Amino acid sequence: MASKQLWRWHGITGDGNAQDGMLWAESRTLLLMALQQQMVTPLSLKRIAINSAQWRGDKSAEVIHQLATLLKAGLTLSEGLALLAEQHPSKQWQALLQSLAHDLEQGIAFSNALLPWSEVFPPLYQAMIRTGELTGKLDECCFELARQQKAQRQLTDKVKSALRYPIIILAMAIMVVVAMLHFVLPEFAAIYKTFNTPLPALTQGIMTLADFSGEWSWLLVLFGFLLAIANKLLMRRPTWLIVRQKLLLRIPIMGSLMRGQKLTQIFTILALTQSAGITFLQGVESVRETMRCPYWVQLLTQIQHDISNGQPIWLALKNTGEFSPLCLQLVRTGEASGSLDLMLDNLAHHHRENTMALADNLAALLEPALLIITGGIIGTLVVAMYLPIFHLGDAMSGMDNAGVLLHASVGRLQVVEDAVFLFQHTNKRGALGQLFQA
Repeated sequence: MASKQLWRWHGITGDGNAQDGMLWAESRTLLLMALQQQMVTPLSLKRIAINSAQWRGDKSAEVIHQLATLLKAGLTLSEGLALLAEQHPSKQWQALLQSLAHDLEQGIAFSNALLPWSEVFPPLYQAMIRTGELTGKLDECCFELARQQKAQRQLTDKVKSALRYPIIILAMAIMVVVAMLHFVLPEFAAIYKTFNTPLPALTQGIMTLADFSGEWSWLLVLFGFLLAIANKLLMRRPTWLIVRQKLLLRIPIMGSLMRGQKLTQIFTILALTQSAGITFLQGVESVRETMRCPYWVQLLTQIQHDISNGQPIWLALKNTGEFSPLCLQLVRTGEASGSLDLMLDNLAHHHRENTMALADNLAALLEPALLIITGGIIGTLVVAMYLPIFHLGDAMSGMDNAGVLLHASVGRLQVVEDAVFLFQHTNKRGALGQLFQA
């Protein structure tokens, strides 16, 4: 897909009529060869920029659903693609559908024609189309693929909507915390320190944290930058991806949600392949082709290996440790009774419903938790900010009491001085009287 280029051409057809259109080609030379095969003499060629937004998953699923409807109506695959190309509003998609129809006319299988377009049609599309070609139920496979993509998109939207509001609250709480640490709390501390009274332990600890974050903020930014680079490098290593997936699956609620998504995908494809008459090993291979996570690819490879060595299907699933006792019991029952396809379909429906219900409850579970966390953080800062004010009142009350005592002491000293003066004055008058009497 990366080497494909979109070209707009204008030329003269073999019957002398002017015509224009758009074609995908890897180079200008290959474009000229393609036009020559169509008996078109090009007059102008122009390369067109590709709009990546047109390759969104919902648009691909919509095309597949429309194609399934046309196949159900009795049209051939090439006729359906040509009709979709005529009706699609996007020139970019028109060129793509025309290219696929042209490949089919050349005898290329539809699943193989999709291989160069992995950015538009992921491996899941290719595996499901290949399954439909093998079973002769291409329309049913396309319907199932479109339905699965719609359900997965709804699930993703529910998770995003569940996380959106708490994330906004958390971001605002972080902004408030930073503002209080660096602007509000230092002002209160400066006022309080003028009274030469030690800060409360909570306030002192938060002030130390604020000073550290202000002084070493560059180090925190550098650490975050290095952490992002390390994560990007580790994401290229399958070993780290396996460890990371194991850790994510252990997270409460979120791990159950991720496991439910994968199990829904696994049992849906296995039920489809079993009902189509494909062996279980081939069905597991189809599932493995749709998986992008190395951890689940490893589990499916282990299942294939155990079944190839003669183990029952339920035991091979049990050895992975990721399938619930209900899954194992139903698979074991279906394997023994010959109704494995029915049991797999029931498991797919069960996990799909449970995952959707869990996604519905995710917002109700996350929102109070995040609000409690953010409320606790902000509440702690508010208490740390107002504790000095309470102590400041005590300090000022102590100063008032000291003033009263000082005033009382000064009053007592004045009384003593008056008494001494009176005593001295009285003694002087007594001495003068004795002198006159003499």
